[in-house]
Amino acid sequence: MPRRVAIVAGVRTPFARSGTVLKPLSAIELGRLCVAELVQRTALQGEAVDALVFGTVVPSVLAPNIAREVSLIPHLPKGVQAHSVSRACASANQAITDGADQIALGHADVVIAGGGGSLSYVPILHSRGFFDALVAASRAKTLAQRLQALARIRPRDLVPVTPAIAEPTTGETMGQSAEKMAKINAIPREEQDALAYRSHRNAAAGTADGRLTREIAPVWVAPRFDAPLSSDNGIRDDTTPEALAALKPVFDRRYGSVTAGNASPLTDGAAAVLLMSEERASALGYQPLAFIRSYAYAALDPGEQLLMAPVLAAPVALTRAGLTLRDMDLVEMHEAFAAQVLSNIKGLASREWAARAGFSEPVGEVDPARLNVLGGSIAIGHPFGATGARITTTLCNELARRGGQFGLMTVCAAGGLGFAMVVERQ
Repeated sequence: MPRRVAIVAGVRTPFARSGTVLKPLSAIELGRLCVAELVQRTALQGEAVDALVFGTVVPSVLAPNIAREVSLIPHLPKGVQAHSVSRACASANQAITDGADQIALGHADVVIAGGGGSLSYVPILHSRGFFDALVAASRAKTLAQRLQALARIRPRDLVPVTPAIAEPTTGETMGQSAEKMAKINAIPREEQDALAYRSHRNAAAGTADGRLTREIAPVWVAPRFDAPLSSDNGIRDDTTPEALAALKPVFDRRYGSVTAGNASPLTDGAAAVLLMSEERASALGYQPLAFIRSYAYAALDPGEQLLMAPVLAAPVALTRAGLTLRDMDLVEMHEAFAAQVLSNIKGLASREWAARAGFSEPVGEVDPARLNVLGGSIAIGHPFGATGARITTTLCNELARRGGQFGLMTVCAAGGLGFAMVVERQ
């Protein structure tokens, strides 16, 4: 029998809009800060850690194995094995389930898993022409040959190639995909703005009463180090329905409904959780926040409805858990876009989508009172590699505060990928 995997604790950095407070820090630096805080808060002996798994979406070309770089902090032995994963916006979820599988199989007892991302700190590429010229110059044996290679460079070759948040297979951006989903599923602009307003309102309340900030490791930022960032800087406690309604559509300016206000912002941050076997947690004196009951991944054609795969993953995860949506005390859905969340909610109640997942009955109607009760990615932010660990931590903590037993989380991801997990408390 596989061993039960305990989620012992979770910590994250503040999530900050890209280009703001955290822009001097790379994803690796953010990950180190977050993992160091997790180890210290839990009074964990570094020698107890068997492995570290970390996810990221835009890796550094100079240090592509973010997990190994994060693991080389003074708090952990250099012998801790580490590997990196990438599953787009579900990268931290992949890290967590990779770590959980190692524990369930008996290959590890203690694993740190999470992810990080900095969209303020992304690699800028050169054109192929510039690349070819530099390579040829580097291989040249004489100065004349080197100058001849460099002479091939044309002005157009000097234009940098910036990463795009778009599907390589279709060329469609994430925002365009959300617009398409809004139209296909008949999601009104008013409902999208209402969900965004609720996200900010709930996140502001969770920040004010400390439920969200208790999960955060304050970050002192260079060069002055004079004041820490201790909360997410994208939460708008002053926004109003009227302010959201006044924003213009971004991706379809004439007929669209997706705006900067009802979409998650580009964000920097990192998050991590501490996983243990049930037996090791008990032996070390830890009281788990929750246990991983089940999980599932799914995929669909990226050219279809890009962010609907969680609708295919959720019924599988619930079935593997032997539970239904009615059993869930809380539901956490990653909010890439309000249109995506509302489309996913419709999909979970749809017989058509249930049939696509191989089921005769739909998952059911999501109770709004149990959904994203501390806000979601629209307000809190979405560092691509970190969100899955942030959602896991928030869901487990809030279940414990409310005395709930079961929680469901779903995450959509680029490439037409989706994830769902069920967690349970004793």
